[in-house]
Amino acid sequence: MTAETFRTLHKTPFIIPNPWDIGSARMLAGLGFKALATTSSGYAMTLGRRDYGISRDEALDHARVISSAVDIPVSADLENGFGLAPSHVFETIKGACETKLAGGSIEDSTGETDTPVIEDDTLATERIQAAREAINKSGRDFVLTARAEAFLYGRGEINKIIDRLNAFADAGADVLYAPGLPDLAAIRTVCANVSKPVNVLVLGDLAQHKAAEFYEAGAMRLSIGGGLAWSAYGILAQSRTILSDGSFDILTANRDGAAIISPFLEN
Repeated sequence: MTAETFRTLHKTPFIIPNPWDIGSARMLAGLGFKALATTSSGYAMTLGRRDYGISRDEALDHARVISSAVDIPVSADLENGFGLAPSHVFETIKGACETKLAGGSIEDSTGETDTPVIEDDTLATERIQAAREAINKSGRDFVLTARAEAFLYGRGEINKIIDRLNAFADAGADVLYAPGLPDLAAIRTVCANVSKPVNVLVLGDLAQHKAAEFYEAGAMRLSIGGGLAWSAYGILAQSRTILSDGSFDILTANRDGAAIISPFLEN
């Protein structure tokens, strides 16, 4: 599906879940979701790795697979562009524009423990400018999401986050995203003070709220990140009871799974 279709979705609030492989993508599309977004942590898990454990080429190959498997728009989690220099972001978005993706996101994360977020405002903004330059040179539309990650690392200050998101908007971002916002009040504050649609990550305590509450706070797009993948793998981890006590209750609890899933699969 085209980026134009994806862009139009942002005119009214919607949910964009995050598959981690072809099967989960087709199932979510079959359930009626209007768009999907890849998850770096979910995909890394399929390879037996932690988040940020995949390369640019792997991420782009994964994006090609997912975006070709469904007939709805797919946006890619492109982490920090696989390098801190604007040129790294340029190359990543250039590659993404050569796929069927409708969009993709770039984080201001560093991948480093001591300084997990890019502290230099100029560099952070130049990276989004580089992403926009790559899109413009590609000659196609591509919905660019810019992510301010500080809240995920316990370093978020709402005013600084808002300033950075607005700088990202001025640099060419189409959608703004500050994962880890702690509550609806913070979401409301961010949405009221930025100039582009806001994506909210439903994470932790936020999962207690209904979609309508996020929409009322101003969110235009809701994503789940690796939440569905972690939940699915969490169920798999429960199979340890087969070893620990010889119980097969987990199979009984999920015995309808095959019947539920099979309509979304190809022969």
